[in-house]
Amino acid sequence: MPEGDTVWNTARVLHRALAGARLSGSDLRVPQLATTDLAGWTVRDCVSRGKHLLLRLAAPPDVPAAAPLTLHSHLRMDGTWRTYAPGERWTGRPAHLIRVVLRSAGAVAVGYHLHDLALVPTTEEQSLVGHLGPDLLGPDWDPAEAVRRLAAHPDATIGEAVLDQRNLAGVGNLYACELLFLRGVSPWTPVRDVPDLAGTVALAQRLLAANRGRWTQSTTGSLHRGRTSHVYGRRGQPCHRCGTAIHKAELGERVTYWCPACQPAPR
Repeated sequence: MPEGDTVWNTARVLHRALAGARLSGSDLRVPQLATTDLAGWTVRDCVSRGKHLLLRLAAPPDVPAAAPLTLHSHLRMDGTWRTYAPGERWTGRPAHLIRVVLRSAGAVAVGYHLHDLALVPTTEEQSLVGHLGPDLLGPDWDPAEAVRRLAAHPDATIGEAVLDQRNLAGVGNLYACELLFLRGVSPWTPVRDVPDLAGTVALAQRLLAANRGRWTQSTTGSLHRGRTSHVYGRRGQPCHRCGTAIHKAELGERVTYWCPACQPAPR
């Protein structure tokens, strides 16, 4: 599943391609929005909120009283947005996966395999993202609130708690595994036994922020293939720190990677 920094990057690509442009056409290929026509609407901006994308639109000049709208999408495991020049061939994904097409004079944005598509008044965005915790890459990032939300569930495992978007928005499997390795904490440790929740939250934000603006994610400082992660995706391989084989197991509904020597099991 794309992590918060990937979604932030996607929002920036869409913003650069469409912000300020008036749409010349649209094609929303989901039943609930199939008859929607956004031609004439102007793209105000596109932002991320955790793992959610919010593309905001201003009404056409001939309907000035119309309320601004927000097109919401979620990438989940396999969604992506691509931008093309007008007339450029759309490549990279099969056409039957297209869910949204937005056209302007200067660019075409195509959304493949998008999820949770919704078009709502911009004033009602909170109905879609209001449940999320503080956004690690948002302008209103609030580490104290993130710590408070984590601490409110002391019996939860820290591995599941940092993935819960209601606690802090933007962490996916990769960052959860890498974060806990760097903190020396087993994913199965109850939240109440994590020695420094504030330090854990602060490191989570630094990891995502360090990768914002690039597509290759690294938590090790290296961008070389096979050296970008400490534990994630490295089952059976030696830990870079101690040489112990990296383990992989299910934790809740997700999988986790960890080093049993560097991240000793809780008592």
